[in-house]
Amino acid sequence: MNHDAGAGLLNSYAQSKVGNDTIFGWWARYQEAVKNGADAVNGTIGALLEDDGTLAINKVVDEAIRAAPPVEIAAYAPLKGLPAYLDLAKTLALGEHRDAMDECGISMTATATPGGSGALFLAAANFANRGDKVLLRDRHWGPYKGFLSGCDLDSEVYALLPKNDDSPYPFVDIEDFKAKLASLCSKQDKVMIWLNDPAHNPTGLSLTPAGRMAVLEAVMESASANENVGHTLLLDSAYHLYAEEPHGWSQTILESVEEGWPWTENFLITFALSLSKSHTIYGLRTGALVSIHPDAEVTEKIDTVMGVTGRQTWSAAPRVAQYTVSEMHASSEGGEAWGLERDRLQSLLVNRRNLFKESCEKLNVPLNPTHDGFFAWLEHDEPQKIAEACAEQEVYLVPLTGGVRIGLCAVPLEHIPRVAEALAHALK
Repeated sequence: MNHDAGAGLLNSYAQSKVGNDTIFGWWARYQEAVKNGADAVNGTIGALLEDDGTLAINKVVDEAIRAAPPVEIAAYAPLKGLPAYLDLAKTLALGEHRDAMDECGISMTATATPGGSGALFLAAANFANRGDKVLLRDRHWGPYKGFLSGCDLDSEVYALLPKNDDSPYPFVDIEDFKAKLASLCSKQDKVMIWLNDPAHNPTGLSLTPAGRMAVLEAVMESASANENVGHTLLLDSAYHLYAEEPHGWSQTILESVEEGWPWTENFLITFALSLSKSHTIYGLRTGALVSIHPDAEVTEKIDTVMGVTGRQTWSAAPRVAQYTVSEMHASSEGGEAWGLERDRLQSLLVNRRNLFKESCEKLNVPLNPTHDGFFAWLEHDEPQKIAEACAEQEVYLVPLTGGVRIGLCAVPLEHIPRVAEALAHALK
């Protein structure tokens, strides 16, 4: 095929879109192995599977959706989202600390989006200037760069883990974070940080309370020192409801406010919320962007801007899950039943992670720190080589920049030791 095929039709940015998604490519390899009769292990896909390999579905949510009135399935939602759902989104993001934040005068706004990806797009499209760099961990979900480049943005990274083993913040290189933040502030009049925490994809890492506070204080201090630079801290909450501290960030923020931290006008905190994992409705594409700031005029402006952006991009987010989930949580019985089923699904992940860490320790596999959520991570300079060696043993994982992602969410408990053994063999 002519390498310039489509040049007269596609713009230069469109022509740069090449290749296949790495994660789905390795999932396809697993599926092909099974098709050919192999006893293969799937550690590729980022969806929670039961131990029998079927998709894990919260039955309480499923039953509620199937009982939705036809009009709630067929009708448009309001452009910004159903009011009851937007109220729920704030609670899902902030948890038990929401009321206290209200009492402290923190203003909140939410916009419904097609999944967490829609929330990320809203942020990329509106909180940074075209040509800017967004600050990321050096290990992050690969599609971040696609969202950013689609909005003519680039990225800067800081180290996932500190070089000093004696650091009081073992899961963030706070000095590198501060240095990179300061560098961006010297070149840009808007700085945005994307932080997937807790239950980080791809590592399963969660910051400690001290680590959260250190990051928050670093951004606070930067905003105070650079009053002409807008600061946005986006917390990607895709997996937070499977974490040990699902609302640790709202607790840390509230503690800072109660201690008298002067929240400057040029600092915004926003949560990219997804119901895909927490409510097992991946395909219904339901999420929200929840923003908090002490000035109601700021959140009102954001509310308008996000609504217009959504209208100009996807029109309105799907309605049925907004209606169903908000109705379900409005009922104490429904919310409690959802929580019990969510706890059952979380226990699948906890049991797999504990066994995996134990198995890796026995085999001297140098697994990265991992605490919550769907994944674990092996740092390595040659991730493709490691993944290929595992595939030779019919264990399928995902090679990414800097290491290999292990999808504990997809691996049945009985196959967890096989994954550790495959990694041990590959490392030799």
